[in-house]
Amino acid sequence: MNELFGTLSDGTPVHRWTLERAGVRVRVLSYGGIVQSAEVPDRDGSAGNVVLGFADLDGYLTHTGPYFGALIGRYANRIAGGRFPLDGVTYALAPNNAPNCLHGGERGFDKRVWDVAPVEHGIRLSRVSPHGEEGFPGRLELSATYTLDADGALRIAYEAVTDAPTVLALTNHSYFNLAGSGDAVGHELRIAASRFTPVDADRIPTGVLQDVTGGRFDFRESRKVGSGYDHNFVLDKGVTREPAEVAELHDPSTGRVLTVSTTEPGLQLYTADHLEEPFVPCEGVALETQHFPDSPNRPEFPSTVLRPGEVFRSETVYAFSTR
Repeated sequence: MNELFGTLSDGTPVHRWTLERAGVRVRVLSYGGIVQSAEVPDRDGSAGNVVLGFADLDGYLTHTGPYFGALIGRYANRIAGGRFPLDGVTYALAPNNAPNCLHGGERGFDKRVWDVAPVEHGIRLSRVSPHGEEGFPGRLELSATYTLDADGALRIAYEAVTDAPTVLALTNHSYFNLAGSGDAVGHELRIAASRFTPVDADRIPTGVLQDVTGGRFDFRESRKVGSGYDHNFVLDKGVTREPAEVAELHDPSTGRVLTVSTTEPGLQLYTADHLEEPFVPCEGVALETQHFPDSPNRPEFPSTVLRPGEVFRSETVYAFSTR
């Protein structure tokens, strides 16, 4: 189902699409590819929204900093100093998270209106990012297809091509609260990662891949998530052709379970400690499947370079269940 959700100041309409299957209802906006809501049943069969969002477009235009539910690009997470080298050329980006570039710059993919077309059990969002947009090289043609599987799992499949060498890292920035309200620090979390990337004072990886054993970053066995996290985990599986399970979030109070599977090599755990009204700190947990932060400046990290003739593909699945 497609309906008008609002209008931008320049008159551009924003539409909302509703996907529904197997007792799961997901609403997606053409603005920013935002997952506005995801209604899933608890252990008693009562449906509730488990994604932080707003009832109207003005909420998203006003509260831009947390990137609620948005499709992030051209580069998810941070690029140090807002600069990176590629084939002997250094490209300058917007330092919107001074001194770094965060989530694609001042006006990343989260602030663009996408073309939307229906597909079986979902929608396909697409746009062309012109050469030089936010400082990134190459004309990029890309799509993000949101579908619901037979069991109600939300599948997001990204695809892109470029006409010049560039860097690309995409993710979805939904905040999950499986209880539906209150803080989410009591949720239980498991992440299949034996290492993480420590960061410096500017939240840029130091280059070290640190062992998680015995510390606060060890989520290899499920435990309460707590607070104070904004870190990339090095997934044990690495890059895979098909999505593999990497994380599970569980709310004991409702029995809801979120299982995350992805082709990506990293997962950013962000506990949203600084959320402000109308939300409270730590009201949601973001599990951003991604390539590593600052990879364009770290040749030892998995590469995010995309060249002409190559096809970028990435896929993440958010599956819902109860126990």
